[in-house]
Amino acid sequence: MTLYELKPRFQAWLRPMVQDLAQRGVTANQVTLAAAAGSLTVGVLAALGMLVAETPALFLLFPLWLFLRMALNAIDGMLAREHGQQSVLGAYLNELGDIVSDLALILPLAALPGFSLGQVGTFALLAVIVEAAGLIGPQVGASRRYDGPLGKSDRAFAVGAIALWAGLGLRFGAAASWLWLLLSLLSLFTIANRVRRGIAEAKARSAE
Repeated sequence: MTLYELKPRFQAWLRPMVQDLAQRGVTANQVTLAAAAGSLTVGVLAALGMLVAETPALFLLFPLWLFLRMALNAIDGMLAREHGQQSVLGAYLNELGDIVSDLALILPLAALPGFSLGQVGTFALLAVIVEAAGLIGPQVGASRRYDGPLGKSDRAFAVGAIALWAGLGLRFGAAASWLWLLLSLLSLFTIANRVRRGIAEAKARSAE
């Protein structure tokens, strides 16, 4: 069970808004680019706030932005599928935009007290590999894999929780190293799940 499984309900809630956006001429690619640009902006602002002013308060933007980013990701997909806006360029922008957004929101956490670039960078790298493992599915005859336990939505929840805790001025203390170790192990487990289930799906399809 991952947060991704709640996506249909979230989409149903957003559908009236998506219909209005489509009527106004908003495109899926515009929404995708806005999500990536917003992530870069929020990430840079938070990192600068910590490095220049030594205040973590701007990390309080993360939970709010991550929820908005989740909405934007759902909206661009619905515009593409339900309003005839699917394109090859859109597929590239969607996947690359997600990776850029993830890196833009994960790496600034290394500026927080108690965290190291090595710990945060390892998790960021694993996040990219998690998504790559999902993307390989169609190349081997399977579907795009979204298996957990630490997919995109779950990763965003974890990053948002860490940023909220830090933004409130709270410290992680000795738990900092264990936190990143746990998240990295969950990422490795997610990679293994996507590879294993992708292979199983491809074999099942070829046997039909």
